[in-house]
Amino acid sequence: MSFISSISTSKNLGEQAYETLRDSIITLQLEPGLTIFESEIAASLNISRTPIRDAFQFLISEGLIEVLPQRTKRIASISESKVKESGFVRLSLESSAFKLVARNWGDSEQHNIAEKQINRILHEQSEAAEQQDVVQFLQLDEAFHRCILQLAGNKTLLGVVYHMRGHLDRFRYLAMKELVLTKNLIHEHEELFASLKRQDEGKVEQLLEHHLGKFDLEIPRLREAFPDYFSD
Repeated sequence: MSFISSISTSKNLGEQAYETLRDSIITLQLEPGLTIFESEIAASLNISRTPIRDAFQFLISEGLIEVLPQRTKRIASISESKVKESGFVRLSLESSAFKLVARNWGDSEQHNIAEKQINRILHEQSEAAEQQDVVQFLQLDEAFHRCILQLAGNKTLLGVVYHMRGHLDRFRYLAMKELVLTKNLIHEHEELFASLKRQDEGKVEQLLEHHLGKFDLEIPRLREAFPDYFSD
């Protein structure tokens, strides 16, 4: 069993195990329905079972791992209802935060630094799209949204958005990979950022709703192609 990233002994093992397993679930390296065992994963990552057990508990609380009878554990299916529910919550939270950032955008040092960072992210996204590196593209997609959310100055919001997105991000990864949406998403990011810098709150809200609200079109196509990945 291989994973998307490796474990370093210089960092907290529990946090690394959680992040490694979560990334591998999000990118479908650990596929929905796969039965997993603490001992096997601990051996694959060359660490003890204790940090793996801790990581499992966090992933169970996020709904990414489910516990079956006899304490058997498996990777949860992608829940269509949870994708839609978390998508609705994410849109609601990000819409408020993005409009706040647009309202306060100016020529401050903080905003100048953020603009350079966002332009770098958009450039790297273009490169990832050209190479069809969907894992890198998804990470940069998250970095784009996180960079803007950080400007809202609400750490609680950042934590809520991150931890509620497990089913949603798996779906988004699959959509990017199978429906080849990467170039469209870059264009949407560019439009969104341009509107934000113009302080056009109404346009920001409209673009974000379009950017994050395509489930009704994408879910049927992906369920048909990957019926074993989905539940409800």
